[in-house]
Amino acid sequence: MKKKKTGLPDTGGSRAYIEADIRNDYRRLTNLLIEKQMTITTMESATSGQIASLITDTEGASAVLKGAFITYSNEAKIMQGVPAEIIDQYTVYSRQTAEAMAEVCAGAYSADIGIGVTGTMGNTDPANPETSVPGQVFFAVFFRGAIRSYHLELEPQPTRLAYKLAVAKEVCDVILPLLEE
Repeated sequence: MKKKKTGLPDTGGSRAYIEADIRNDYRRLTNLLIEKQMTITTMESATSGQIASLITDTEGASAVLKGAFITYSNEAKIMQGVPAEIIDQYTVYSRQTAEAMAEVCAGAYSADIGIGVTGTMGNTDPANPETSVPGQVFFAVFFRGAIRSYHLELEPQPTRLAYKLAVAKEVCDVILPLLEE
């Protein structure tokens, strides 16, 4: 599976996204957050809440996830605090928008970790046809006052759920090492 990565570990250009493995990774992530007494939140567009859902699949997740935002439209992102100027200047599908999403959601819940995800899954977005590229995803992680941002270009996936799980896997693979330091 080919994907372009910015800031992500090299996986040799091919990667299988196996749902059971991804769920196990999120169980490990949630338990680590509970153990370290850290909180996490998300502002998800492309993944439409999949990451928050994976976190809450583990018992005790209410201690670490106080809330999350699903901001599927540009208007929803702006309503939750993403500056319209960022979307206007860089587009909704950009590193800058993902970074703003991560920072805004972390601030809204006073969370230790904020995750922002924006991008296009398997088809062109009819609301943003000039700027959406199928399989192109940007995500950012706000952690300890710093923001790290990432860019993915995923190969076509068989379903929208498969796209969401692929992105969730990439996000988890970034956060787990931060918690294990």
